[in-house]
Amino acid sequence: MSTQTLEDIFGPVISSYSRAEAIGDGTLADVTSMARQAGFKFPVAMTRAAWEECVTIPKGVTGQDEAGRLWDVLYMLHCAVKRGQGGQRTDFSLYVRTSNRERLTGRDLVRLKALCGPGDAGEPVITIMQPGED
Repeated sequence: MSTQTLEDIFGPVISSYSRAEAIGDGTLADVTSMARQAGFKFPVAMTRAAWEECVTIPKGVTGQDEAGRLWDVLYMLHCAVKRGQGGQRTDFSLYVRTSNRERLTGRDLVRLKALCGPGDAGEPVITIMQPGED
């Protein structure tokens, strides 16, 4: 009995792009250190788009820092994971200050998703992204 490999079935890999490469080139931001403080056991990264929307402070906005904004994202994800049914995808929302208005409004509500899947070596990893990202 012969054993076929994936390469036998699909042919050679034409191109690949690892999670480590994505972190290295800035497509993903590795937030594992703070995520561990928030209670996550797996490595966590955010896409550049999610980072820009939620962690980067808009020009002119005062009273904010990136560490605090990142903590808010991770805390809200942690709460959503605890409430959830399990599975690979967790949807969650949080309010992100985008101006110096006194009150946050619906315009400040950001929806995100987190996917738990295999990393470069098959280990579980979490990626936080905008709903339309893969």
